[in-house]
Amino acid sequence: MMTTVNIMDTGKLLFLGILAAKLQIILNPPYGKSWKTDADKLGGKKEILDSRFNAYLEGGELMPMIPRTSDGQLLFLLNNVAKMKKDTPLGSRIAEVHNGSSIFTGDAGSGESNARRYMIEHDLVEAIIALPENMFYNTGIGTFIWILSNRKEERRKGKIQLIDATAMKSPLRKNMGKKNCEFTPEIRKEIVRIFLEMEESDVSMIFPNEEFAYWTITVERPLRLRVFPERAIPADTFKKSDELTAVQKAILSVPAGTPTDDWAAFAKATGLKAAALKKIRPFITEKDETAKPVEGEADADLRDTENVPFNYPGGIEAFMRDEVLPYAPDAWVDEKKTVIGYEISFAKYFYRPTPLRDMREILAEIEDLEKASDGMLAEVMGGLMDEYKSV
Repeated sequence: MMTTVNIMDTGKLLFLGILAAKLQIILNPPYGKSWKTDADKLGGKKEILDSRFNAYLEGGELMPMIPRTSDGQLLFLLNNVAKMKKDTPLGSRIAEVHNGSSIFTGDAGSGESNARRYMIEHDLVEAIIALPENMFYNTGIGTFIWILSNRKEERRKGKIQLIDATAMKSPLRKNMGKKNCEFTPEIRKEIVRIFLEMEESDVSMIFPNEEFAYWTITVERPLRLRVFPERAIPADTFKKSDELTAVQKAILSVPAGTPTDDWAAFAKATGLKAAALKKIRPFITEKDETAKPVEGEADADLRDTENVPFNYPGGIEAFMRDEVLPYAPDAWVDEKKTVIGYEISFAKYFYRPTPLRDMREILAEIEDLEKASDGMLAEVMGGLMDEYKSV
């Protein structure tokens, strides 16, 4: 068994220790530690081509998995993934303690999202366990245990188990730095039981890998321009004055009745070359939602992005039909910009809204406060009157 431990706080192995018999790699990388100096020494993130932190998609496209330089946690996890044994019957298991940034930081196509994509699409993630806040000596933030395996048992294949252990804690009699709670042996055994039995409950949910995947699509809308041929064109638009004169003459020669709400028709009527039209268009046009679309051009100001879950019925096409086109019938997806992302949100699955209080209870409380304040006011006023009479 190979066990790699990088411990800043031995308390962080409280739970991992009970799984040690089943694990080959145990790690506690530092949270939110900058590695910018190291990246700069290597020539910057783009120059890091190490196979541990870069993967290739079908078709040979490079998929960098390098996280932002302000937080290198995922580098530790990817390094250990690269060390997993692939030629043994048992393979390897990994358990690492991370903060929340590893499960949700980074948009689609970012290094963090690509790292999650690589691990999930290769079916390496068995479970992620959310731990209580204030579990460790030097930080009060919430933390998560990643459990990975490259030899998943059959019932776990294609699935990820999320365990919410945030409420499973025992308070300490006396705080130890930030640490004010712990896992008792009984709590540890219960968490391990939930994991081993793949039990589904209010604190344990199992999802197919695709549940955490989404497309980020770029939604475009056409550029619509109205022409104002009478507007002046700055003299410095062209290097030679005769070029400007020729352009002005071409604009004036446009036949009457040429639509000004159709840039393509107006541009054709001028007879000018594309280079000249490109120079003058900013001065003689402005955007107008009632004008006709400029063929092949999108309006950058109307550009938007949407995240479409992999499990959205009907995929991107259905999403556009149901969620976008009813409000923007002229919209379309720029397929070249579509990016796949992965993120895991415990709040999405385990959020429990606080029940609203009964209105009668609230009104009764207000009435009691009013009575109490009236009594205090009467007491104050009575004291003032007694003092006045004694003067």
